[in-house]
Amino acid sequence: MKKRILSTVVFAMLTVAAAPAQAAPKDPVGVLKATVAAGHGVRFTGDVTWTDGTDERGARDIKGVFQFGRKEIAAFDITAKDGDEYERVIAIGKTGYYSGDQISRLLPEGKTWYKSKNYGMPDSWSQFINPAEPNTLATLLKNGKTTGNSVSGSVTLKELKAVSAWVSAAKIGKEHDGLKISYTLTLSSSGLVSRVTSTYTMAEDGESYTSTVNTRYTKWGSKVSVTAPDPSTVTTKPR
Repeated sequence: MKKRILSTVVFAMLTVAAAPAQAAPKDPVGVLKATVAAGHGVRFTGDVTWTDGTDERGARDIKGVFQFGRKEIAAFDITAKDGDEYERVIAIGKTGYYSGDQISRLLPEGKTWYKSKNYGMPDSWSQFINPAEPNTLATLLKNGKTTGNSVSGSVTLKELKAVSAWVSAAKIGKEHDGLKISYTLTLSSSGLVSRVTSTYTMAEDGESYTSTVNTRYTKWGSKVSVTAPDPSTVTTKPR
């Protein structure tokens, strides 16, 4: 084992009494509502890891942005990468645009985007927890236990469907309503969520897998603009 050497500065730091844990802001939902403004939003990055019953493991990276309307999320742009493959979803209002390596095989030559309905979270490997929705955040705070600047708890898929447009738009079958999602929110000193970690086990196509999603949120309230793809690259009719 490598020998650790404490510098004088580090030793001095260790002799100072530990500072009290940061207290959680009193009204995170109010802070979020005050941040929501048309043309502004929040950026996020994250990673997803999962394992199935055979212990086969996988991972993907995600990044994106939520754009606010007057009171809620009006648009988003999300890219997920899984090894050499990627997929991207742009949603504006009730319209979604889908692109990526898998869907490209189904599109006519010269088209790179498929236009359809906005189905909210792209798939079950996305982050179920959307802290940019005031009603969702309120439910998570109610269900969770606050310790310092973090909130930990669990919420069922049925509960999320009732408060989260992000989840309800995905049209996940009622057979999954009992799915329990464990989560931890980390709140910044301003009261906005800076990180979400969630874990759940889901059965799909006769197999089950456990997924853990870590997402980091930055630049709350910054100006963002989500735009639709060039119409010449879009089709509504797969090959």
